[in-house]
Amino acid sequence: MAVTDEAIEKIKGMIVSGALRPGDRLPKESELAAGLGLSRNSLREAVRALSLIRILDVRQGDGTYVTSLDPQLLLEAVSFVVDFHRDDTVLEFLAVRRILEPAATAMAASRISERELDSLDAQLDALGGEPSVEELVAGDLEFHRGIVGASGNSVLCSLLDSLSGPTTRARVWRGLTQEDAVSRTLHEHRAILGALRDRDADAARSWATVHIASVEQWLRSAL
Repeated sequence: MAVTDEAIEKIKGMIVSGALRPGDRLPKESELAAGLGLSRNSLREAVRALSLIRILDVRQGDGTYVTSLDPQLLLEAVSFVVDFHRDDTVLEFLAVRRILEPAATAMAASRISERELDSLDAQLDALGGEPSVEELVAGDLEFHRGIVGASGNSVLCSLLDSLSGPTTRARVWRGLTQEDAVSRTLHEHRAILGALRDRDADAARSWATVHIASVEQWLRSAL
């Protein structure tokens, strides 16, 4: 194992074991290096790597701290990597979204508040019946983000948020080339919202599946 990898594993071990908890300040570099049996150079490289993936927070003049380890923060690294996707992998991202988002939508059916439902309703009303493709896609992202957020699962919410980027371009492309894409999307949004208002988890899951599958099906035929 490379010395930097060994240093990363040792710091990770301290966090996983609870020796270092979220928000804790790491010991001084010289003390930590000696305690872990590492060189100061390998320790610095490990800290730099762990700060890039939001495990550690290096504060100039103050020291190095363990971050909150909040899922949304940690999954920023996933979002960064996802941004490097190739166009031919968009179908794979849609397939993953088709598995996760209907589940999140079903979970939201029993948890979403009336205030949140009214907010989603207002979003759809604001779009009107003939939004531009760009307005529709932006509204689509906001609509689904609101539903997934109501699922109560922050990990699921962050994962789906990170997956939304690669599929956005596909949705714009579909809106520009498929004649009924805008009206169909608006109809499916209303159906999902109706199922959520009825607290019908199965119907909410089904409509969310149909909604994503329609984009997936169109993309398969277009490629």
